Amino acid sequence: MPAKYRQRLLEASDGQVILTIDRDRCLLLYPLNVWEDVERQLIQLSSTNQRARALKRLLLGHAEECALDAGGRILLPAPLREFARLEKRVVLVGQGNKFEIWNEQAWYAWRESLLAGRDDEGESLPSLDTLAF
Repeated sequence: MPAKYRQRLLEASDGQVILTIDRDRCLLLYPLNVWEDVERQLIQLSSTNQRARALKRLLLGHAEECALDAGGRILLPAPLREFARLEKRVVLVGQGNKFEIWNEQAWYAWRESLLAGRDDEGESLPSLDTLAF
């Protein structure tokens, strides 16, 4: 974990994090305190709705609690590493309240596709010019 985020994770959740999978074949890393809110929201989703049930299975069913070690590292469980095809080089992408952990080559391929104006299904994306910052 980069040093600039390490202290915040230690303060917010005593270095405890939750890792789970994402449909983009990356891992999601939540500080424990943030995950608890996400988990509460997921549990409230309908168990009779097929899409809600699938989302719960993916996120809750693959969630693993981990901790930062003294060096600020996280040991990623093998099944999660295999799912995201993580090897020696990974990319950590900040997402506000969580991080994504990507296989480096997969991240660059995804990013280039997005910058070319295509989403995951090859559909055109709206221009960034339409966003107001």
